[in-house]
Amino acid sequence: MPTQPNLAATRTTAVIVTYHPALDVLGELVDRLASQVEMVLIVDNGSDEDLTTWNALRQLQAQAQHIIALNENRGIAAAQNAGIAWAKQQGATHILLMDQDSLPASNMVEKLHDALASQPEAASAGPRYVDTRQKNPPPFLQIRNWRLCRHSCESDSAVLPVDYLIASGCLIPVLVLEKVGDMRDDLFIDYVDIEWGLRAGHYGFQSYGVCGAHMEHSLGETPIEFRGRKIPLHSPLRHYYHFRNAVLLYRTGWVPLQWKCVDAWRLLLKYGFYTLYAKPRRQHFMKMTQGLFHGIIGRAGK
Repeated sequence: MPTQPNLAATRTTAVIVTYHPALDVLGELVDRLASQVEMVLIVDNGSDEDLTTWNALRQLQAQAQHIIALNENRGIAAAQNAGIAWAKQQGATHILLMDQDSLPASNMVEKLHDALASQPEAASAGPRYVDTRQKNPPPFLQIRNWRLCRHSCESDSAVLPVDYLIASGCLIPVLVLEKVGDMRDDLFIDYVDIEWGLRAGHYGFQSYGVCGAHMEHSLGETPIEFRGRKIPLHSPLRHYYHFRNAVLLYRTGWVPLQWKCVDAWRLLLKYGFYTLYAKPRRQHFMKMTQGLFHGIIGRAGK
């Protein structure tokens, strides 16, 4: 079992994956990270198709130590893997994955490192995030005894075991990545962070939600209001990947059976809900159905 490096010897690289980002938000993200990590890397997934936007993005290079332009949208997992490979070459001990629309608190990375140092078997540590459009903050999730457990933070000192973390804000030791492996890039997008978290658990590691580490994050598009709740919503294409990749994970032998059953029940509920309430209904229904079919036949990739 790998041990965590001494905090004084850590070298953390933040890997920001972008795809046609809002440059003002991206600039603020880079500014907030610059004082918390040793290096900031931007991996751009094809935004240079818009040359004006890409030229503006290049102006951030004075703050971000490096920019990798992939020139096409290869998916979030492939972009993360490109960033991880570059960070390893630079001698990073930890990788901080970030989305372009997330904003960390000024001490988020410090809190995540503290949590990793206290849990030698940790696969990763992630912050509690706030999405101003939804009920906040969302709980950390863990499936136990054939049911979904929602762990809410009772205090900032709590460090909670979870099955997986959202990718943005996730701090991963390089030693763990070398044991568990990189992100599964044939998933392209959706369930990438879930698959890696479950795989880390399969290798004997535990992911942790850190209540004292805070971040602002926008999940999906404008949520659906339903009976006093705000339900996250994605585009029909994202729903295709969500449903396809869920089924691909159900086909994976090492994924725990109870996790498959609980998640499959939730997926069925989502299928019914989005068919009835997500507009345009026909497009959502068709893409979710296509995703289920492609998952069943094992089709992956873009």
